Amino acid sequence: MYEPKPIDTSNVTLPAKLLALTEQLAENVHDVWAMGRIAEGWTYGKVKDVERKKTPQLIPYLELPEEEKQYDRNTALETLKMIIKMGYKIEKEDA
Repeated sequence: MYEPKPIDTSNVTLPAKLLALTEQLAENVHDVWAMGRIAEGWTYGKVKDVERKKTPQLIPYLELPEEEKQYDRNTALETLKMIIKMGYKIEKEDA
């Protein structure tokens, strides 16, 4: 039986600059997911229908229900925290 074992990031505190990046990453996660679904032939539908490849999540990120946004935010947040936990540094280049 599959037993998920994500890296424990509970002791990682992200600086404010990276927390601000979380929402942009979450939106991008959704857009990448949506592009993949569209490439697979999925289209928008009011209810999810696997056989007909319909899903209500094929909408812009800003229009998603809050619980769907939170799923993408959590993915983004945990990715950032894992990068830091593994000893990497994230720096923004000055433009």
